[in-house]
Amino acid sequence: MFKKLFSRNSGNAGAAYAAPEDTVIYAIGDVHGRIDLLEDLERKILRDAEGRSASRRVLVYLGDFVDRGYQSREVIDHLLAPGPQGFERVFLQGNHEEFLLRFLDDSSVARSWFSNGGIETLMSYGVEVSMSATEVSRVQAGFKTAFPDTHRAFLKSLPDMHREGGYVFVHARVRPGIPLEEQNSEDLRWIRGEFLEDSRDHGAVVVHGHTVEDSPVDRPNRIGVDTGAYASSRLTCVVLEGRARDFLST
Repeated sequence: MFKKLFSRNSGNAGAAYAAPEDTVIYAIGDVHGRIDLLEDLERKILRDAEGRSASRRVLVYLGDFVDRGYQSREVIDHLLAPGPQGFERVFLQGNHEEFLLRFLDDSSVARSWFSNGGIETLMSYGVEVSMSATEVSRVQAGFKTAFPDTHRAFLKSLPDMHREGGYVFVHARVRPGIPLEEQNSEDLRWIRGEFLEDSRDHGAVVVHGHTVEDSPVDRPNRIGVDTGAYASSRLTCVVLEGRARDFLST
């Protein structure tokens, strides 16, 4: 069933910000190993795009493709495959991609990664998992063998930020009061805290995932689209065209 959550034309402080002319942007929240939801949402995006006049169509994936759900490998395979015809695609790195890459080189992060969804990722690559400290090196070695070079290269290549007109896309947040061009990777992938309730103009409307909400957050200075897909089965994207903001969800 097609589900459009709601539509809003952004007034107030965000009114000066808009998508580029003749462009529609679809920014997808945290997938977390749910290929079923991603494919469902992409079908809805294609249907939505058919009813829009914009000639340029952009898909922005806001990171956290892996962990928590049980299809991380399938999700990355899907992202590496050719995308929908007529769409540009942009992929950002989330903190869970960083977690995975760290584990490949540093087994000391194992317990933290495992407890935050890494076990499900390992299972998707056919790696038998043990929490025993004496077994971590074996698990790491098995994952290095099972993890394709193409997947590693893809995750390492992902940028932290993308900008389209008056919107800037990141995984987590920006640090308030710091110019966008001076933001650091750790904040863009991990920060929560003060950003959530900060009402300042950040120099663009910040579109992000990372923090789970029951429904998308639509404020003049930020848009949050992480609706906890791995647990709620609701994967959400914001649709940006001109100054209008629409939302689609599984």
